[in-house]
Amino acid sequence: MVAKIISGKSLTGALNYNEKKVMNGKAELIWQSGFHKDIRQMNFYDKLLRLQDLASRNERTKTNTVHISLNFAIGEKLYQEKLNEIADTYMEGIGFRNQPYLVYLHKDAGHPHVHIVSTNIMASGERISLHNLGRTKSEEARKNVEVKFDLVPAVKTEDKKLDTISMAKVDYGKVDTKRAISNVVRAVVEQYKFTSLPELNAVLNKYNVMADRGAKDSRMFIKNALIYWALDKEGEKVGVPIKASSIYGSPTLKKLEVKFDLNYTKRMQHRAQLKQTVDSVMKVRSSSIGFIQALNSKGIDVILRSNEQGRLYGVTFVDHLTKVVFNGSALGKPYSANALNDWFIKSHTDHKKAHATPRPISQFNNTTAFNQREISSGRTLIDQILDPQQDESTLPLGMEQNNRKKKRKKNI
Repeated sequence: MVAKIISGKSLTGALNYNEKKVMNGKAELIWQSGFHKDIRQMNFYDKLLRLQDLASRNERTKTNTVHISLNFAIGEKLYQEKLNEIADTYMEGIGFRNQPYLVYLHKDAGHPHVHIVSTNIMASGERISLHNLGRTKSEEARKNVEVKFDLVPAVKTEDKKLDTISMAKVDYGKVDTKRAISNVVRAVVEQYKFTSLPELNAVLNKYNVMADRGAKDSRMFIKNALIYWALDKEGEKVGVPIKASSIYGSPTLKKLEVKFDLNYTKRMQHRAQLKQTVDSVMKVRSSSIGFIQALNSKGIDVILRSNEQGRLYGVTFVDHLTKVVFNGSALGKPYSANALNDWFIKSHTDHKKAHATPRPISQFNNTTAFNQREISSGRTLIDQILDPQQDESTLPLGMEQNNRKKKRKKNI
């Protein structure tokens, strides 16, 4: 089981996210704790007002929303009663047993998972600290739940299965576009360390998604708005874009810019490792295609941008193992677009020299051929000429003609 905790400032947003899933038949409210009505009798406002009542008791705390997802391995058969028990056990383990919470079973992914919505403000107005909750109490609670309910441990599912599901490429026309884009954006923003919108797009584009501010003179650009598009196989925008604010967690430009600053420091610990990997590939000269393929085999994508003349003007490295994104110049001068452009040209030149075919000599002149034969036989040119038995056909060009002229004079 994998547990993910997202804290926020909007109880309405967290509740809306799950309730919309219910309305679209992609989720079901299966359990509640701390509410005064049966789940079949509660409307949206019954749920929201109960949580907001507690949040209002501590208006100084802005982060008052807790949204948890419990994800299980593909193939695990979990009936509703068991899921309710798992949710109760987990919430007790992280110190939320006495808090009101709602449990939703989601049906829009390949693996079973539930979402839990609650607040960290207690009836007394005190705040339950969320600092490092995911690494401390949640980790212990997760392990206890796995043992108690005989679940597949997270180490076997977290990276290989769950990430693959959330990071599946958007296949426009074959999936729910908004949900698919949202899944990709949320996963990339949460997992990767990028420091600009182009760097974010270097990752998103791999999954057929693009973050777009619009044209520089557009109203959207001036207002710092942001939308997300689905891309087709040619990388062209298709369908209807979705607003950043409509995605859970609201990955707006304003929020991303805060993340840019944080990621600048976070990614530096992986810089040396990435440089070392690129250096190992550059020990052998290659074309741009070979360079890309070699790094791709090591889990690194290389995005090269060229002008109409074929000269590089931009390069971005995406390391999917350490989840960092670097522009070439940020990685170091030897990895900048200009340096790599020169390196590829030098590689091409060296390759041509190494495989150059010497010009074949189709024929030798008669004198050269004659000299080679005489050298091999040990006879000199003078010996050959003075030999009375010498056949004229073996004489050098010009000498045969002279002999014929002498014979014609004698006959005269």
